[in-house]
Amino acid sequence: MSENKIINDPVFGFIKVPRGLLYDIVSHPLMQRLNRINQLGLASVVYPGARHTRFQHSLGAFHLMSEAILSLQQKGIFIFDTEAEAVQAAILMHDIGHGPFSHVLENTLISGISHEDISLLMMEQINRDLGGGQLNLAISIFKDQYPKRFLHQLISSQLDMDRLDYLRRDSFFTGVTEGNIGSARIIKMLNVVDDRLVVEQKGIYSLENYLTTRRLMYWQVYLHKTAVGYEKVLVNMLLRAKELTRRGHDVFASPALAYFLHNDIDARWFENHAEALTMYENLDDSDIWSAMKAWRHSGDKILATLAADMLDRHIFRTEVLEQPPTEERLEAIWQEIAAKMEIPLEDAHYLMYVAPIQKDMYSVDDDSIDILLKDGTTRPIAEVSEILNVELLSKKVRKYYLCCQRF
Repeated sequence: MSENKIINDPVFGFIKVPRGLLYDIVSHPLMQRLNRINQLGLASVVYPGARHTRFQHSLGAFHLMSEAILSLQQKGIFIFDTEAEAVQAAILMHDIGHGPFSHVLENTLISGISHEDISLLMMEQINRDLGGGQLNLAISIFKDQYPKRFLHQLISSQLDMDRLDYLRRDSFFTGVTEGNIGSARIIKMLNVVDDRLVVEQKGIYSLENYLTTRRLMYWQVYLHKTAVGYEKVLVNMLLRAKELTRRGHDVFASPALAYFLHNDIDARWFENHAEALTMYENLDDSDIWSAMKAWRHSGDKILATLAADMLDRHIFRTEVLEQPPTEERLEAIWQEIAAKMEIPLEDAHYLMYVAPIQKDMYSVDDDSIDILLKDGTTRPIAEVSEILNVELLSKKVRKYYLCCQRF
């Protein structure tokens, strides 16, 4: 039997997954569940090709991690085989806790617990399923509790394998060619100094492209106003379904979705209810799409309208504002929606959404990206780059998305 499983990836070509622990993780049902969760949520409403999955992204990040480990070892950075396998396992599972449409479920049907927290719960479950504590080291690295801190940086930092993959992959599938980055060049330029990940000076141009590309991808793809407007239709539809369930209405849903409609799920709930994680694991994009097809025929006008909006691509009209809309303007929109829909004014908010969105592309205060100079010293990229306006990149940009029903 071959020692590796070969997977043909459209972005990186052939990806080798060694048989044993890593292949067992890839084969686990919780990893296979990621095949049923879109990487970019609803971005396909703008970019029809953006239908790749969290599973594909996880494999891509694993591939880049394998390349990074090999590159560092070739430069004399001592990494045990067990450490290499553990950090590969951790990056494979780093997104395993994502819910339907990637980020939509957070603060909609669950609150106070992030997908990273749920990823950790799932890692611990896979560790129990595989037996023998095979993932103890991977979990320790993922939680940043392992002495070699640079291994955690490869998983989660301002220059990690997660970001390097999703920028390349999302650029490929959306067709936004400006988003392509030189991930291979960046990986070849990686090094470690004083237990910190650094980039050799020769890689600075690739880094500059990486940081500007990330900014472009956020505002052109991830936070595109049409995609945000579509996402807010979905969020409001789920909130309306939950409200109707709370009032005692019979709302069609799969058992997993019904669990989250009937209960107020937060971090404490996960701690005190063993079945919560099982229900979450059974929830994916298909549960929501199936429910929509029934909800469009609901006797509740608001739920039926929102479900039809989702299925028929009738997206909330979205304006991007520099300042929050005035109370007077919001009141006028509520009045118009209530009148045209013939619904109570207090229910009109389900057909609109004001979303303040804040994003900084690089944080000088966070885990900064350091450059290894030719004289052996290191300096933050903010001090070395000749063309990057790092002050501008690190500025927290806040925009207000005003989304409301079209008539």
